Amino acid sequence: MGLGKPMTMLGKWLYERGIKQQWLINETGISRSTISDACSKEGRYPSYPVMVKIVAALKRIDPTVSIETFWPTENKELQE
Repeated sequence: MGLGKPMTMLGKWLYERGIKQQWLINETGISRSTISDACSKEGRYPSYPVMVKIVAALKRIDPTVSIETFWPTENKELQE
């Protein structure tokens, strides 16, 4: 999948829809490095406010997405 680069669920979701990370950067105002990490570093979770911004932008494309789509809350860090 992709160019042989590791991808998180967010990265795969964007790739499957042909959406560039740059679009997400422009829509959210989140830094390139944070978006890149969120798309490629499995096990690294952005802060909750960043997750909210990302999901709000993606809901314009698919209203069914949620934080759970990309960062399941069985992860203890997110439940605190």
